Amino acid sequence: MTLLVLSIISLCCAVLPALLFVRNLRAYRTSPPVDVSTQCPPRVSLLIPARNEERGLRATLHAALDSERIELEVIVLDDHSTDRTAEIVCGFAAHDPRVRLELAPPLPAGWCGKQHACRVLSTLATFDTWLFLDADVRLEPSGVAQAVRFLQASGASLVSGVPRQETVTLLERLLLPLIHFVLLGFLPLDRMRRSTHPAYGAGCGQFFLTTRDAYEKSGGHAAIRESLHDGVRLPRAYRAAGLKTDLFDATPAAVCRMYRSGSEVWRGLAKNATEGLAAPAMIVPATLLLALGQIAPFLLLPICLVDGASPSAVGCSAVAVACAWLPRLLGALRFRQSWLGAVLHPLGIALFLAIQWSALFARSIGQPATWKQRSYAAANSFDRSVPRSGHVSGGTP
Repeated sequence: MTLLVLSIISLCCAVLPALLFVRNLRAYRTSPPVDVSTQCPPRVSLLIPARNEERGLRATLHAALDSERIELEVIVLDDHSTDRTAEIVCGFAAHDPRVRLELAPPLPAGWCGKQHACRVLSTLATFDTWLFLDADVRLEPSGVAQAVRFLQASGASLVSGVPRQETVTLLERLLLPLIHFVLLGFLPLDRMRRSTHPAYGAGCGQFFLTTRDAYEKSGGHAAIRESLHDGVRLPRAYRAAGLKTDLFDATPAAVCRMYRSGSEVWRGLAKNATEGLAAPAMIVPATLLLALGQIAPFLLLPICLVDGASPSAVGCSAVAVACAWLPRLLGALRFRQSWLGAVLHPLGIALFLAIQWSALFARSIGQPATWKQRSYAAANSFDRSVPRSGHVSGGTP
């Protein structure tokens, strides 16, 4: 195969996600301005599942309690933590009646710990608007109000957004910005908003806002009880029930340090990979598309220059490099991401693909996924079904 043909193929694989990313940036909007004249602030139950979260929970609660223009209750479910999680929450509850500590019942068979914790939290909420928030997400003062405004304006039953990701280690900078790259480079947001087809379901498990009625109609976390990937599976469960879901830019609404070491990044991205791009039906086309469009241009261009390839081959390779870099550079600017990670984009994609393949291999040999000191059977990751409804089993109030 000639360098020209390879360069053309590479260009095609690079230009498509670049164009969609640019188009989606305009549709991936923040919430409408908060109406400060509103006499009745929205009432929101902030629901936080927590298992061994002493590292960041204090900052999360401080930020939540500083929320403005809403009436808030904060319910933290201690999911059998072995650290100071419960003690920290009790300290806040002793000084602020808005904070409640609840203890999780034993985990029933067939449930992922987080999905069970969120389902239990849903039975404890007082208000009818719920924000499921990871214990390491720090809200900005107007963050909850912004999300509620978007929920109301969008007409969706479930909305989600990716908080600004704090990245410190090299793997964090290389890999975590790919959340936005994959989301906006491969999901047509306009089509997502016109359709309730489950294939267009997407979200961020760190931040989900919904209502009581919609949650119960969709089956909520009971519909995805075995899943480790609520970011994809929960919106799909809503859509399977005929409900709309939507995405908004949560960069100004919240901030999160998701992982704190390279090993945490690898294990965290691998744990649910086989429910996403590493699913057996997805991994080969995803690998080809990403390798040809995001890695190959950076190899082909110097080869074309050294080998004296035709001007057309050099031109196609150069444009492919520009298209591969464009989303990462725009993402770094818009979402306050690492510029180093953007410059090293092809290396980030190579590592991302390595994680997908290693996760698939681990599942194929029956190795269980492990997260928060719990192991989950390998078979669960290949079950792609999304029940339309579900009920909490054993031990849930």
